[in-house]
Amino acid sequence: MVVCVISVLLSAVGSAEKPSGQPIVYKTVDGVDLSIYVSRPQGWNSKDSRPAIVFFHGGGWTGGAPGQFTKHAEHYADRGLVCFQVQYRLLDRKSKDPPEVCLRDARSAMRFVRSRAAEFGVNPDRIASSGGSAGGHLAAGLGTLKGCDEPGEDTSVSVVPNAMILFNPVFDNGPDGWGHQRVGDRYPEFSPAHNISQTTPPAIVFLGDSDKLIPVSTLTEFQKKMQAAGVRCETQVFPGMPHGFFNHGKYDNRPYEETIRATDRFLESLGWLKSEASGE
Repeated sequence: MVVCVISVLLSAVGSAEKPSGQPIVYKTVDGVDLSIYVSRPQGWNSKDSRPAIVFFHGGGWTGGAPGQFTKHAEHYADRGLVCFQVQYRLLDRKSKDPPEVCLRDARSAMRFVRSRAAEFGVNPDRIASSGGSAGGHLAAGLGTLKGCDEPGEDTSVSVVPNAMILFNPVFDNGPDGWGHQRVGDRYPEFSPAHNISQTTPPAIVFLGDSDKLIPVSTLTEFQKKMQAAGVRCETQVFPGMPHGFFNHGKYDNRPYEETIRATDRFLESLGWLKSEASGE
């Protein structure tokens, strides 16, 4: 069963694209450099104040690589955003460790981007987090969870994104959710679905109704909690689609293109993108 789940997670990451953009070391841990890959639009200037998206790859916290969202980063750089793909520490598949180091790195990456927004030509109040599967957990965790800060970091720099773009995220780690075997009774510390509040940023969430890891009921419950907190949460369920359906190169790119269009509309509604349809 464990081997089967790992296979689903790794196959759902998509093709092994190389991360686009300039690699910059955002953190060094135990002598190992962790990089963030920056994709800038044409005409970019450090004096700009552009929206940004910070992407986290999936892979069950044990695999995957930043290149999963290369096509997404290229698309949004073409639309005028600055995009970042994050390398983070992975867990040993044989361990039962919770994804604490993954969350620490995600928080470090967000602080790195926001604290250097002026250097990146980014508006610090228009930074979205995005990710798929375990990366979706990290992206959602930035908007909901407390703690898991790297010792010595400047915690006055907020890690909370201004919007969340989530692709089949494993955001419920409670007793009936995916990943509970790693967090156990500590799930309130790690489960985004159990930490929604009025300060949680607006979100758009995509899920296939044939996902073997995340039932549609989990998404429905997440949306209800968001709405109860007064937070906007758009959802889109794709009939017959499994885990990882949204990746570039899957199903003739139909789901990829549909999720891109829906995300475009979401960002347009926030005022982060100009509408292509209206020619604005």
